[in-house]
Amino acid sequence: MSIHKEVPPSEFATRVPDAASIAAVQKMLRDARAGGSKGSRKESFIRRVMSHPVRAVPLAFLLVIIVGAALLMLPATRTDGGTEGFMPALFTSVSAVCVTGLIIVDTATFWTPFGQGIILGLIQVGGFGIMTLATLLALLVRKSIGLRGQLVAQSETHTLNLGDVRAVLLRVAKIMLTFEAVTALILTARFWIAYDQNPATALWHGMFHAISAFNNAGFSVYSSNLIGFAEDPWIIAPICLAIIAGGLGFPVIIQLTRGELKPKNWTIHLRLTVYGTVFLLMTGMALFAAFEWNRNETLGQLSVTGKILGSFAGSVFPRTAGFNSIDYGVAAPETLMVTNILMFIGGGSAGTAGGIKITTFLVLGFAIWNEVRGRDQVTIAHRSISSSSQRQALSVALLGIAAVVSGTMLLLMFTDYSLEKVLFECISAFATVGMSTGITYNLPPAAEWVLMALMFTGRIGTVAVASALALSARPRLYRLPEERPIIG
Repeated sequence: MSIHKEVPPSEFATRVPDAASIAAVQKMLRDARAGGSKGSRKESFIRRVMSHPVRAVPLAFLLVIIVGAALLMLPATRTDGGTEGFMPALFTSVSAVCVTGLIIVDTATFWTPFGQGIILGLIQVGGFGIMTLATLLALLVRKSIGLRGQLVAQSETHTLNLGDVRAVLLRVAKIMLTFEAVTALILTARFWIAYDQNPATALWHGMFHAISAFNNAGFSVYSSNLIGFAEDPWIIAPICLAIIAGGLGFPVIIQLTRGELKPKNWTIHLRLTVYGTVFLLMTGMALFAAFEWNRNETLGQLSVTGKILGSFAGSVFPRTAGFNSIDYGVAAPETLMVTNILMFIGGGSAGTAGGIKITTFLVLGFAIWNEVRGRDQVTIAHRSISSSSQRQALSVALLGIAAVVSGTMLLLMFTDYSLEKVLFECISAFATVGMSTGITYNLPPAAEWVLMALMFTGRIGTVAVASALALSARPRLYRLPEERPIIG
């Protein structure tokens, strides 16, 4: 026999929570969950951001820029003991990591040898690529590499096959060090023998300019850059060759070093890069000579050999290197226009050069040519170019134009310089060239920030920056009806 105790209705009512109580409990649970998982959510966000190569590369470059600026703030890096403030350190760090060469203080007189050494290290790191360098170090130390590291390195080196990343990294390091060592050896011997520099100084100057040249940086330990060596082929020629080699891009150098010297066996990328480089070098040299040959402010007072060498350098240096053997502040307007075009196009992909790249420019050119001829497919050397490559080329070019136009408008607002000089400066910054008509030293802080933004955008790449800002991509699983708007 069981006895049931009847619960009074009033007592039962007190045990049933009302809506306010439920809401309060739910709020407490949410707060507890939020407090307990706050750190994990932060960790998850950081992991999500850093796990994607397109987002990790810009963040890594930004981190190195900050570290470089902090190092250049040390009193030991400056001849004045560090009284100039933060902007020279930050601007120089951005310019070095982005392998540009624009400066707001004289590298030769403002920075001590220790400071110049830090700048040289930033140039090397920026040229090789932060993610590539980190992956290579992990490979050498641990003798192994994870999938995430391979993806990151693949993004930076433009490797086509994931399994080739290890071989590519090692080959890139060997190629870079070989070119820099050979160039440094030639320059060191020349500085020592012809300019009566002691062996230590000659070696330092040779190393600095060799690394700066191959990485297309344009930094020099001479206040007049290379103007004092305008007629010396043993200085100008090795630097130009190192610039061309670094500007070709690692995929091209790797294919050429594998013995693929017959053009009929070349890939489309190799054809576009090599033929495009030769065409731009020859065209730039001819135009530079035509506009500056008899002008006393630039080439007019040099010998015939010096004029030829100066014209060649005037075609090579704008390919994102940034050295100068003439004063561009007194160059003809036609020369500045040609230089603007060469700077904006830049060098080869996946190398140390900047600009929109030769392949981008030529793919768009062939697209226009095939459209004029009424062809549905864009073909190059009996190969068709995918529509995705065409869209990517168009995006890179238009975003580059947008960046330059925006920077030019801002500099016109912040300064009193002419459009000609401001446009030259902005293209030089975006294309990571480093050439200047001489206005960089006198820019206000607001204009310096604009140039730093252009250098960072140009080094990372307009598409990479845009992709890094996009946290997610949702593919469309359907097609909308097509329309043909009137074009032109």
